[in-house]
Amino acid sequence: MMKHPPHEHPASALDFDHPPADPMDAFRRWFDAAHEATTVPNPNAMSVATVDPDGRPSVRVVLCRGFDARGIAFYTNRESRKGDALRVHPRACANFHWDQLDRQIRFEGTVTHTSEAESDAYWASRPRENRVNACASQQSRPIATRAALEAAVKELDERFAGQEIPRPAHWGGFRIAPERVEFWQGHKHRLHDRLVYLRQDDGRYVRTRLCP
Repeated sequence: MMKHPPHEHPASALDFDHPPADPMDAFRRWFDAAHEATTVPNPNAMSVATVDPDGRPSVRVVLCRGFDARGIAFYTNRESRKGDALRVHPRACANFHWDQLDRQIRFEGTVTHTSEAESDAYWASRPRENRVNACASQQSRPIATRAALEAAVKELDERFAGQEIPRPAHWGGFRIAPERVEFWQGHKHRLHDRLVYLRQDDGRYVRTRLCP
């Protein structure tokens, strides 16, 4: 039986010459394949780039916690550095890189808050320790020592002993709407496949193959 190279997965293969009309259909196929591949350590991880209030770019790795036709969502402290950036410049780029599969997908678009109900639901699904830590940490703000951080965690954990940890008003989700979505499939000798979807005013996408 002929074996496929590590980056080729027939069930999730994308026909770059005749791609589906909706990029989220292709994304779901690749996202599922990344989860099924035992060699991919953290398939939800994506790098999210923003522009700070002073115009400087910044990027960090976060976890995708859901997606649908509206876009891809992640959750964080909205008073963090990325939250401050998105408040002033509500646009972002998210990049999934599954090196073991030789695949990348890049999303670019406007950013909005997830609903309060969505933020509540995801908050409730987190382990208690994660919720305590998220409440105790003033994300991206200076702190003197590790001991000071652990003391803040201990104080909050004791204060809510035997109780639910309420979701802070400043903690919640962001959703990146897919205005531009690019798929990249690696091949030998750098002759890769690239495909870009550009969302039009009527909600449909124009699909264009790009040179590698």
